[in-house]
Amino acid sequence: MTTKPFSFLRLALVLGGLLISTTAWADRMITDQIGRQVQIPDHVNRVVVLQHQTLNIAVQLGAMDKVVGVLDEWKKQLGAKYVRLAPQLPDLPMPGGLTKANVEELLTLHPDVVFVTNYMPADVIKQIEDAGLPVIAISLLDVPPEEAVKLNPEVKDEPAAIDAGFATGVRLIADVLEKKDQGEAMIAVTQKYRKLIAERLADIPEDKRVPVYMANPELSTYGRGKYTGLMMERAGARNVANEIAGFKQVTMEDVLKWNPSVIFVQERYPKVVEEIKSTPSWQTIDAVKNGNIHLMPQYAKAWGYPQPEAMSIGELWMAKTLYPDRFADIDMQKEADAYYKAFYRTDYQADK
Repeated sequence: MTTKPFSFLRLALVLGGLLISTTAWADRMITDQIGRQVQIPDHVNRVVVLQHQTLNIAVQLGAMDKVVGVLDEWKKQLGAKYVRLAPQLPDLPMPGGLTKANVEELLTLHPDVVFVTNYMPADVIKQIEDAGLPVIAISLLDVPPEEAVKLNPEVKDEPAAIDAGFATGVRLIADVLEKKDQGEAMIAVTQKYRKLIAERLADIPEDKRVPVYMANPELSTYGRGKYTGLMMERAGARNVANEIAGFKQVTMEDVLKWNPSVIFVQERYPKVVEEIKSTPSWQTIDAVKNGNIHLMPQYAKAWGYPQPEAMSIGELWMAKTLYPDRFADIDMQKEADAYYKAFYRTDYQADK
């Protein structure tokens, strides 16, 4: 599919008989992460971001001055505390979400491009395109186009698909937002930490890995094909939910059968920790009996899609939590501060 944006200003000039040549109208072709060829302006100055992963990357790229609209679920998806890192978020228009868009509202924002998630319904993408707005779908996963459009795609080689898809996605977003150097720096820091963690955990056999469960609201969790499982694997854990595919709701019977030794909860879902501690059905699980329930720090984004801070200091935090002796020399506050200064332009503040 090819998107050919045609601005209303350009249309007005053509209809008025004005033949004006300007580099501002120069276009270029990019390929998004569901395999679509998209024609976009050579210089992008206004973007709407209807995917929280892309929004988080845009913040770290220092490109929020170009963001004129965001998804309506940004607070739920990024966490209420995230506003410290992007104070302008509450004031931005919200013309859509992960699977919907208000085309009339989009048009009032005059975006040069609209970023959406890979599983945005095809008919919604077409509605946006038909209005003359280029749409770029981001998956942060390298899989065939027929799988890329799914919420839970079938992934044959998770490490390769996630590593390649992450790098491609970051480079694409950074290229569109004209922040290529910052994008390459984000990729480089993940590779640095990946090497450190892999070297320290290389000798742990599969049967000695810590069984871990990622608890989300309403007993939903991540199985195969999602970054969360790879995050656990690289941190020396065994994802007890690996028998399921994608992001799904499980049963209490499943969790009791798996009996994880450690339970992790994402920072954006603090109420889940209290629910686990106070609900009788959880009390026989080893992780609960031994007090091994951990609310993850903001940077350890155990989302279904990889994020740069999660693939670097997030994986390091998880590895240190599971194997403290092997990472006794690592000061996580120091590592987090260094990352946040480089990409969020502030210190990491765990209590904020």
